[in-house]
Amino acid sequence: MNRLQSAFSRGPALVTFVTGGDGPTAEILDALVAGGADVIELGMPFTDPMADGPAIQQANLRSLGAGTTTAEIFRIASAFRARHPDVPLVLMGYANPMITRGPEWFAAECVKAGVDGVICVDIPPEEDPELGPALRGAGVALIRLATPTTDAARLPAVLDGSSGFLYYVSVAGITGLQQAAQASIEEAVARLKASATIPVAVGFGVRTPEQAAEIAKVADGVVVGSALVELVAQHGENAPALVGELTRALADAVHGARSA
Repeated sequence: MNRLQSAFSRGPALVTFVTGGDGPTAEILDALVAGGADVIELGMPFTDPMADGPAIQQANLRSLGAGTTTAEIFRIASAFRARHPDVPLVLMGYANPMITRGPEWFAAECVKAGVDGVICVDIPPEEDPELGPALRGAGVALIRLATPTTDAARLPAVLDGSSGFLYYVSVAGITGLQQAAQASIEEAVARLKASATIPVAVGFGVRTPEQAAEIAKVADGVVVGSALVELVAQHGENAPALVGELTRALADAVHGARSA
C-alpha cells in the first residue's frame, strides 16, 4: 500500500492545498501535518492559473515575485519528504512547468523528491501522452479532475489511467468563490463512486469545518485550499500557527464525520 492509498484507507481524508514559495512554506507545510492533514497538495506557481480564483492567483504572483522556480518547488518537496516520510505529497499546477523540460524529466524529479502524485489542471485525458505515460512509468499517481459537466460518456476517459484519487471539482468555475449545494455534491459523488475504483475527493468552495463535515459524510476526501491560502496572504510570516489551527478544526470535522 502506497502513501496515498494508506491515507484514504483510514476513512475520509482531509486534503489541503497551499502554494509553494508563498510565505514560509516549510513551516506552513509542517503546520498542515501537525494539524492533521492527511494529504498535502503543493501548488506550483504559474503566470496564468486559469482555474484559480483571486486568492490563489495572488499567491501565484507573490511566489513568482519572490523568485520561486520549479527547481525550488522540488527542493521544498524533497525537504518535506525528509521531515515527513509518511505524509502523501501531491504537486498541483499547470502543464507548462511540468513538460517544458520533457515529461520524463519531470517524472524523474518527482520520484527523487518523494512526490506521490500530480494534478495537472490543463492537460485533459485526450492529451494524456503529454505527461501520463511518464508519470505512470515512474510510479507517480496521475490525479485527474471531474466536474459537474463530466457526464457518463466522458467519465471513462477521465478515469482511464488515473490513480491516487479522483478530484471532483464541485462547482463549474474557479476556486474559492462559490460553494456547491450539498445535495448536488451527494448526487455527483454517488455517480462517480459507481464507476471509480479509486477514492473520490471533493474540492472548490470548501472553507469551513461545517462544510467539510457534511461533504465527508459522502466523499472519501475533502479538499481545502483558498481558505488556507488567504491566511498566508493575511498573516505572512505569522501564518503557520493560524494555518495549523484551521487545519486542526477541519481535520477534526472530516475525521469525525462518519462517526457522528
